Formats: sequence, structure tokens, C-alpha cells
Amino acid sequence: MISEGKESEPTIPSVREDYTDLAGIHVNVPLSIIVPTYKEVLNIPHLLGRIDKLRRMHRLNCEVLFMDDDSADGSVEVVENSGYDFARIIVRKQNRGLSPAVIDGLRLARNPVLICMDCDLSHPAEKIPTMVLALASGQQMVLGSRYVPGGSTSDDWGIFRWLNSRVATLLARPLTNVRDPMSGFFALRKSDFEQAHDLNPVGYKVALELIVKCGFENVGEIPIGFIDRVYGESKLTLKEQLKYIKHLRRLYLYRFGEAMHLAQFLVVGATGVVVNLVVLTLCQELGASPAVAIASGICVSIISNFALNRRFSFSYARDRSWRSQFVGFVIASGVGATVNFSVALYLQSRVLAPTMPHSLQIAALAGVISGMAFNFIANRYFVFRKRFLRT
Repeated sequence: MISEGKESEPTIPSVREDYTDLAGIHVNVPLSIIVPTYKEVLNIPHLLGRIDKLRRMHRLNCEVLFMDDDSADGSVEVVENSGYDFARIIVRKQNRGLSPAVIDGLRLARNPVLICMDCDLSHPAEKIPTMVLALASGQQMVLGSRYVPGGSTSDDWGIFRWLNSRVATLLARPLTNVRDPMSGFFALRKSDFEQAHDLNPVGYKVALELIVKCGFENVGEIPIGFIDRVYGESKLTLKEQLKYIKHLRRLYLYRFGEAMHLAQFLVVGATGVVVNLVVLTLCQELGASPAVAIASGICVSIISNFALNRRFSFSYARDRSWRSQFVGFVIASGVGATVNFSVALYLQSRVLAPTMPHSLQIAALAGVISGMAFNFIANRYFVFRKRFLRT
């Protein structure tokens, strides 16, 4: 049972006082090891055995908290009958998923140092004392990394799995410069975790979420040998990988804010050009007059731009009436077109010399930029405005 009330938490001791060299690490700071599980009944006894051996060898003061997504495979019975009084299991029946399970476990943890690891035996529990030592030396977070010198992956990793991991890491590079932000094996302080705001991970990359939302700049990495699971089936499906893209988008919006909204708006605008030309060409092939073909391309591109902007660029406003938003979007587009035309005409007739090379093209480009800027501002702050501002 979780006791009510909040006891004073022990502080993380200094390296000099409570740690020895790596040959005989002694860690007496209390640890909470968070292990998310789903149908891992075959792996739980092996993991508990490894942690118990480590616990006795290094005199670890720890709890192991299994966060189980209602596996109904005997996991509860295995933990409760294991004979290890440092282990407990929480069955989650709502908001299931790996990331929410980890976040819930970190919140329920009783101790000042938090460790997260997988249950499939791919993470070497023997590295926990080294991670805590690195944490105590001043790191805000410590990752068990496959991609620093000394780290490795299983020999049977194929080229596609390796490439998938590397591409995922590259996509996260604007958010952090750590080499293995995909790691599910990490350590951090409970006090730092409690400073995080707006935790909303989706998929399976919790460490990346914490690095961004906790504002960690000093993240250490220790080499680990990553081993493929022996028992059970992998939970890493195509659906989970697509969730990673969704998660990245959330983190980019959180970190870069307006720049991300603008980038999405520009990408949608580019797709609108393609839609316009495709529809125009199709109408032309069907024998429509130039006026009808041009008008059709414009109308369909406006509709597609509205739908994509509502779905992606300004997704926070999807819960409101699309009809009023569509009217506002069309009005903003019309005014933006007027701004485009007016700026281009003014520059061409009043500012740029008629003999200047490509003066018409330069004026037109300035008009496009001005019209696009107006469209973004009008849509961002009026058509798809946020109802609530964070204070």
C-alpha cells in the first residue's frame, strides 16, 4: 500500500561520501526501479533475480515497481508470490500504454532516485550502480546508450532495424544532442522529474519526453550492450513507430512554438500549390474552359489547405466549429491575396526601377511573402486562435 502524507526525502549523497570506485560500487541512496509491463510473465522472474543479485552485491536500497497494463497473464501472481518484498505491481486498467505507464510509475515512486528499464531483459541491470554514480557526479539524467564508445546492439540486428533506429535518432537531433535519445533505460532524480510540465508522451520514447519537458541540458550516457529479448514477443509495431512521429511533432511544437506552426503552415501551402495545379490540369484535360479550370483549382486548393491546416498546423482548435473557421479561413485567404497583389503592384510601380532585371518577379515574390505572412497571422491569432493562454 502507498502511505499517505509526504515524508522528507533523503538527499542524493555526494560521490566522495557514499560511492566507491567502479570495481566495488556501493550505493546507499534509495532507488525506485520502474518497469512497464504487458504480457511479460516469462521475463519478470529473471529480471527480479538479476535485481536481487545486484541488490545484495552492492547493498542497494531499492523498490521495484511493475506498471502492468492489465496483462491478465499471471504477472500479478508471479510478483506477489516471488518472495521479494522490494517488488510490487500496479495493474493499470485505464489510459494504457508504455509511456503513460512509465509516467505513472515515476509519480508513484517513493525514492529520490528513479530508474526506468524494460522488462524484456534487453537492458543490463548490472549497469544501474554506474548510472547512479554518474547521476551523483552532477548529471541531470543518465541514459544507457547503445551508440557511445563501448555500447553495442545484438549481433542479429538487421540493417533495416539499425537504420530505423538511426533515422529516429536523427529526427530527434534538433531537440537534444545525446547520441541515444531512444533509450528506454535511464536514471534521474525524483525532484527533477517533479519539475516537469505538460508531460504528454505518446508511443514508447519516454526519455526524450523528459529531456525536453524537464529542460535537461546536462545528460550523461554510459555504454550498454543491448540484447534482444529471449522470452515473449516484441511490442515494437509499425503503429508504435508511427506514434513516435506524432510524439516528435508534439515535442517540436513544445520546444519551437511559433516556428513549428509557421513551418507546418508553409508545408500545407506548398501542398495547396500542387493540388491547385493537379485540379487545373485535370479540368483542362476534361475540356473545361481556362476560367473554369483556374477557378476549380483555386477552390479545391482552398478546401484542402483549410482541412490540412485545421488538422495539423492549428490542431489545437479542432474541437471548435469547422463552419465558422472555414468562413474565416476563406476571408483571410481573400484578404491575403489582396495584400499580395497590392504589395507587388506598389513595389513594381513605385519602388523598383522598370529597367531593373526581373523587377516584376522580385515584386511578385515580395507580394507572395507579404500575403503569406498576413494569412499566417490572421489564421493563427484570429481564425484558429487559442482560447486559453498559459500564465
